[in-house]
Amino acid sequence: MGTVDSFQGQERDIIAITLTRSNPQGEIGFLSDICRMNVGMTRARRKLLLVGDSSTLCRHPFFVELLEYVKGVGGYRTVREMDRQI
Repeated sequence: MGTVDSFQGQERDIIAITLTRSNPQGEIGFLSDICRMNVGMTRARRKLLLVGDSSTLCRHPFFVELLEYVKGVGGYRTVREMDRQI
């Protein structure tokens, strides 16, 4: 385990990033720091796993585009879909 900052200049086969902001106001706080997101997302060699609340995240243009891309390549799953697979 580590923080985004701890992976600066390193790579790993699998990177999991939790985007744990979820609130009725749609405030994403520190997640709006796109430079840090870039560092975290580009450290994965083989697989990148992002977990978050899409209804909160899509209030920021970066995450809107990211969600559109992920859905387009078939990488988006809802909690309900994951429940059915277990």
